[in-house]
Amino acid sequence: MEYSYESMKKAALKIFYKGVAAVSPEICVRKNLALKNGSIKIGKSSFSLEETGKIYLVGVGKASAAMAGEAEATLADHIDDGLVITKYGHSVPLKKCRLMEAGHPIPDENGVKATCELLSLISCAGPGDLVICMISGGGSALTPAPVEGISLADKQETTRHLLACGATIHEINTVRKHLSLIKGGQFCKNVNGANVVSLILSDVIGDDLDIIASGMTVGDGSTFNDCRDTLLHYRLWEKIPIAVRQHIESGISGTIRETPKPGDALFANVHNYISGTLSHALSAAEEESVKSGFNTLVLSSMIQGEATEVAKVLCAIAKETELWDRPLKRPACLLSGGETTVTLKGTGKGGRNMELALAAAINLQDSKKIVILSAGTDGTDGPTDAAGAFADSSTVKHAKKIGLSLESYLADNNSYIFFKELGDLVVTGPTMTNVMDMQIVIICD
Repeated sequence: MEYSYESMKKAALKIFYKGVAAVSPEICVRKNLALKNGSIKIGKSSFSLEETGKIYLVGVGKASAAMAGEAEATLADHIDDGLVITKYGHSVPLKKCRLMEAGHPIPDENGVKATCELLSLISCAGPGDLVICMISGGGSALTPAPVEGISLADKQETTRHLLACGATIHEINTVRKHLSLIKGGQFCKNVNGANVVSLILSDVIGDDLDIIASGMTVGDGSTFNDCRDTLLHYRLWEKIPIAVRQHIESGISGTIRETPKPGDALFANVHNYISGTLSHALSAAEEESVKSGFNTLVLSSMIQGEATEVAKVLCAIAKETELWDRPLKRPACLLSGGETTVTLKGTGKGGRNMELALAAAINLQDSKKIVILSAGTDGTDGPTDAAGAFADSSTVKHAKKIGLSLESYLADNNSYIFFKELGDLVVTGPTMTNVMDMQIVIICD
């Protein structure tokens, strides 16, 4: 079969969408939540309606509104009250829950207001009640509840520095947890002994429960010392607001209490269940790829590191396939996913997936017929309206024809503008799910 660049791009996009569909909030909630024989089944937990007091449904994250919608459809009139906080543009109609939108990835005033209302709502719960949480990636930024002495502006500035320095989400959320009244398990301080069950869509490498949305309902394994170490490592200690430094130092000295740790009695009635992961998405993508006629290999669901360096590795494997038919014979499809980072050096507009694609284009210019798609499963890549971008063996040639220098755009972290000029952005709109990023690499004759 003869493959054109356009047919390869269409195939890659179809594979991507199949992966995203497999981790839709509807599917992930439906398979973990049911109403049977007078009981609510959530994950491996079961609660008798007759013995349960009030039922509260709450959610935080980019996918939380869609997750809550499915939960409402299942639990119908059994929900007594609820509140969901999601990113602007990620709302869906809800019947039982109030819905509030807030800023992401930089927290804003709406997030502060919404988080205050969330804490007020769950404080109405008590022993015998049930708090059901729908949690997904993005929850950290959407729920700013600064500790005493730290302002929203302080948190915003600290967040900007952490996002720009190339820190991992594990490192970023370690700091976030120690500046918050709700993160790092502190949500559970406010439920007064009620049962808490969370369904969680994972958007972090390794699916660590205490990192996803900064682990609101999970014991925190990190410390104030870890916060300082991270900030010193990225040379941010002197750049962040003095109030943040003072708070962390107070925590290290013991003047301020640590976040609640795993095994704390606070979590005796708390159950957390992963409902969807990148691995699930990649398995569905693999199935679609095989169905489309490609020899297929899932490389990893745990890709991390600088986007430009990851691009080099993926391109090297693609070129090996092109030249020697290994690790796969052509036509081939290599699948990977995870969460790369970008250390900002320029002032351009872009995201980690577009940055990866731009770096890939440079590495593919001597190849014959390779296409790579890198995109966020949430439909968002950085502060843009794109999910990611396509790059192929002809990208450099096309760019030169219209006078674009790939190296200049990459140095300025201006990948969005570059791919917009070429018409190779991937724009999906909000997908209402979020399990990190996927890369689809197709190699043909």
